[in-house]
Amino acid sequence: MTNSIFTIPKPYNEPVKSYAPGSSERSALSAELGRQMATRVEIPVIVNGEEIKTGDVRNVVCPHDHGHVLGKVHMAGEKEIKSAVDAALSAKAAWEAMEWQERAAVFLKAADLISRKYSATLNAATMLGQSKNAFQAEIDATCELVDFWRFNVSYMEEIYANQPSSEKGVYNRLEYRPLEGFVFALTPFNFTCIAGNLPTTPAMMGNTIVWKPSTTAVLSNYYVMRILKEAGLPSGVINFIPGSGSQVADILFTHKDFAGMHFTGSTAVFQNLWKKAAENIETYVSYPRIVGETGGKDYIFAHASADVEELVTGIIRGAFEFQGQKCSACSRLYVPASLWPAVQEKLKEKIAEIKVGPVTDFTNFVNAVIDEKSFDSIDGYISRAQASSDADVIIGGQRNKSKGYFVYPTVIQAKTPDYESMAQEIFGPVLTVYVYEDKDLDATLDILDNTSPYALTGSVFARDRGAVNALTARLTHTAGNFYINDKPTGAVVGQQPFGGARKSGTNDKAGSYLNLIRWASPRAIKETFVPPQKFGYPFMG
Repeated sequence: MTNSIFTIPKPYNEPVKSYAPGSSERSALSAELGRQMATRVEIPVIVNGEEIKTGDVRNVVCPHDHGHVLGKVHMAGEKEIKSAVDAALSAKAAWEAMEWQERAAVFLKAADLISRKYSATLNAATMLGQSKNAFQAEIDATCELVDFWRFNVSYMEEIYANQPSSEKGVYNRLEYRPLEGFVFALTPFNFTCIAGNLPTTPAMMGNTIVWKPSTTAVLSNYYVMRILKEAGLPSGVINFIPGSGSQVADILFTHKDFAGMHFTGSTAVFQNLWKKAAENIETYVSYPRIVGETGGKDYIFAHASADVEELVTGIIRGAFEFQGQKCSACSRLYVPASLWPAVQEKLKEKIAEIKVGPVTDFTNFVNAVIDEKSFDSIDGYISRAQASSDADVIIGGQRNKSKGYFVYPTVIQAKTPDYESMAQEIFGPVLTVYVYEDKDLDATLDILDNTSPYALTGSVFARDRGAVNALTARLTHTAGNFYINDKPTGAVVGQQPFGGARKSGTNDKAGSYLNLIRWASPRAIKETFVPPQKFGYPFMG
């Protein structure tokens, strides 16, 4: 035991590698892509550090080539799910008793393992399993995940240092206990960094975790689990259980020691799980913490003073990077009639330059959507728009799933502002534009505010500073992350804490102290050095 007061290394954002032709990182990544394409990985359930092969397996395939099998994943059943809960509860006492600086060291080491040793491995797995191009994989699986671990450790230090004042003769302090029980982490397919962040943020604060990864992201998630183990994470602190989400939830939400859920996924699933918690509320030792980030129907609103080139670049990057499979992706666009002819022409010109194809060809900007279910859903929106009298498909619309799940960048022009693709989350490379009359700007802002139940991200483009100020004020509650003259995607840890309100989630801001504090249960301690010996007060005289 040391009596030193340690200082955590100052966090910094991981530099983004360019993967330019001839670069060393491009060569390393290309080699790793080849290795993983030629290898079949067997992904186990991991409970209390033990790898379990249940025999109930699913194929892990490339979305851009769904006939190519990357490996197989063993699915957890009732036995493994219950064992994972038992393991988390058994590991809890030792983990929460560990000095917080020692817990921090695990995640700082994991960050450096990715940065210095496993960047190509994790990026390649994300590219092949989730169909991200090299740049999208880099900013996700390497940079943002590393940033989460470095900055969250710093936020943990900041929280623990926040202490109350003490009067003369009194010693006050505040303990930040972990929650009483286990935490359930339910993670999505679309970001490897989110999959790594959701179980580890509560774990940093001394909690132990049951982690259910998305089956369509299980390859990269398995590598994350292995990296954490190499970094020294004790057995049982995080238990990795690929399986049926409904089965996992049915078991976990009826357990008395269910202490909280860290979630990213669909609004419908989140609401259903919240109902399960409410139905079992009398069962729990403590009221569970429910933290979730769900859907988005994110917008770009263009003012008449917007620069057309800047606007179009923001639209294309915001709507079509990672095939629009970001909860923050721009999927509705409001453009004034005075700008629309120029914007439409430039959009057609630039979208025509976009290449679509497999992630192994680095020249492709757009790759495959995640699976057949997603493809069919997106196909339905495009087909209905093509047949509708209330909308026109003005750009793109091609799609093909014969070899890979490819949907080309598509722009729909809605003739009514409440057309379905203006209001409903699509989660694909489909953008819907509504052209408003310049004189109807205020009314159109009201329409924007009321069209969608979501409030995750949004952006405005304008050069007129008065317009920027007015739009920012009017759209206050429409987005938890708001951008001015920029695309509504790409929040950076330590710079733009991420999360939205309304039906987009609990807005607990991943990548900030606000999220970490949700995984602590504070205890105030007051010590009186010389206690009084008589019960009376002066007023009684």
